Amino acid sequence: RGRSMATVNLRALSSWVGMARLSAVLLSCLAFSLVASTGRFEGPYGTWCMFTWCFCFIVTLLVLLLELLELYPLLPLSWDDFTSAFSMLAALMVFTSSVVFPATFISSPCSSNRCARQAVATTASCLCFLAYALEVSLTRAKPGDISSFLSTVPGLLKVFEAFVACLIFSLLDGYSGEPGLMWCVAVYSICFIFTLLIIVFTIGRCLTYIPCPLEKMLVGYNFLALLMYLTATVLWPLYSFRGRSRPDPCSTNCWWNKHLGVTFLTIFNLIAYLVDLVYSTRMVFVRAP
Repeated sequence: RGRSMATVNLRALSSWVGMARLSAVLLSCLAFSLVASTGRFEGPYGTWCMFTWCFCFIVTLLVLLLELLELYPLLPLSWDDFTSAFSMLAALMVFTSSVVFPATFISSPCSSNRCARQAVATTASCLCFLAYALEVSLTRAKPGDISSFLSTVPGLLKVFEAFVACLIFSLLDGYSGEPGLMWCVAVYSICFIFTLLIIVFTIGRCLTYIPCPLEKMLVGYNFLALLMYLTATVLWPLYSFRGRSRPDPCSTNCWWNKHLGVTFLTIFNLIAYLVDLVYSTRMVFVRAP
């Protein structure tokens, strides 16, 4: 006979992972509440920060409730993969907000009551990032354990690569008409789509239906993505800054700053795909005795 009521698993709150999630819920709530009380979160950067805190608060609270009531086995997805991917994504999003918000909204000297609330919100956001980073560390798969792919180093790197690609898309500006820059945009788009599909298929337990050796396919994909990002690392700054000096003045939204940001993010993803390839190759071809 089916269960008539949900059981309560208090370990979902008392374990180290549970306490890290509970801390993230409280700190994200504190961050968006304080910022909302100031009334200053206008523009794309303020909207992004508020969305990040609210999104992480809602999803983490939902994760806690599902584990507390032990309802997550009823969901048609790989729970460990989902929570690992989400904690990594939340850590990246909150880290970005912890940098963007004070740089955009806190002015010096900080003496008003509103500025004090903004400073406390920034502190709460930084602590929230540490809580998510702790969860990622606690749930990361041990060496040799690939039962939950997204909790392994290559799996976590997939989330990082997709997130960095999203940041690149947000900064793309003035690339039409330049074949070199258009190739770079194609590289970012193709790699993002395939990486996102890997994440979604892993969470949805669909990778087992692929009629080929999955581990070797991922190694091949990482190798191709590394080569493509290597070309973008060379071509993007070459075509972006060739014969063009930095405007004076150059505001936050000027093309030069955006293209410089894309250059650094491209290098970050190149390094991520390189590390991903090394770890994936070791997992597939180097077997422990």
